[in-house]
Amino acid sequence: MATPTTLTPRPSKRPAGSREPDGARHQRSSRHPRRRRIRENATAYAFLAAGLICFALFSWYPIVRGLLLGFQEVSFAQPATWVGWDNYQRLFDDPLFATAWRNTGYFTLLALVFGFAAPFVTAVVLNEFRHARSYLRMTVYLPVMLPPIVTMLLWRWFYDPGPGLFNNVLGVFHLPAQQWLESENLAMVSLVLVSTWANMGTTTLIYLAALGSIPGELYEAAELDGASIRQRLLHVTIPQMRFILMITLLLQVIGTMQVFVEPFVLTGGGPDDATVTILLLLYRYAFVYNDFGMASAMSTVLFLVLGAFAAVYLRLSRGKG
Repeated sequence: MATPTTLTPRPSKRPAGSREPDGARHQRSSRHPRRRRIRENATAYAFLAAGLICFALFSWYPIVRGLLLGFQEVSFAQPATWVGWDNYQRLFDDPLFATAWRNTGYFTLLALVFGFAAPFVTAVVLNEFRHARSYLRMTVYLPVMLPPIVTMLLWRWFYDPGPGLFNNVLGVFHLPAQQWLESENLAMVSLVLVSTWANMGTTTLIYLAALGSIPGELYEAAELDGASIRQRLLHVTIPQMRFILMITLLLQVIGTMQVFVEPFVLTGGGPDDATVTILLLLYRYAFVYNDFGMASAMSTVLFLVLGAFAAVYLRLSRGKG
């Protein structure tokens, strides 16, 4: 009896024009999106790592380093020595520290009286114009674009006790000339006027944008009820802008407490330390007295105070959101 022969099947070659099986094609297509997703995630993490490194080097490290310097005696000529709370003790015992805080608070209060009201009034007036709006907005914002040192030198000429612009204007009305930057009573007010003129453009544009978002039907209803301009301002404009006004108030407090350029360039802290502010005193500790430990301790105190205002700002922002 003959034994049947077992034939081994030969691998068949797929013709060139035939289609690939669905299972193989699905397996191959599922690999490419996974690789693409891994490559895209790697690229995103690389950009994120670059940003984190920049923040770590230029933001977080200086903050941590400054906190540590507040507990050390540092001259950068000899190795730093740990002194604990001695810098803070000497800082609070320095009478000029209390004077600087008092002057800074006085400057902030005056800036709120002038610098907070002036942009709002300017925005309300500009909002009533129907022609040349862009030109007027550019004119209001122009001082912001000037370099701070140019603004200070311009206003130094305005305040010059001799040929200055303001004293010449007073002379036209036969009024006595004033020592604007040399008088203890006028020096701080003069600095506030400079700061208000130089920085009010940004706040004015913010108020103009907020005014444009108020529904016109509210003003029309108020006019039909016979409301005057003052009543429309008090009962329509201000209530609708209450959140924006609060936010700009907090931001202005944070900004004015860091005033430095105006007293540094115009008065140098005088006369008789009447315009010494926190940042100006910090500058003196670091670069005049070469006491970087005291300067770091003062910067930490300022950081905590401004952090409290920043926390209030974030709380209000989240509440609105």
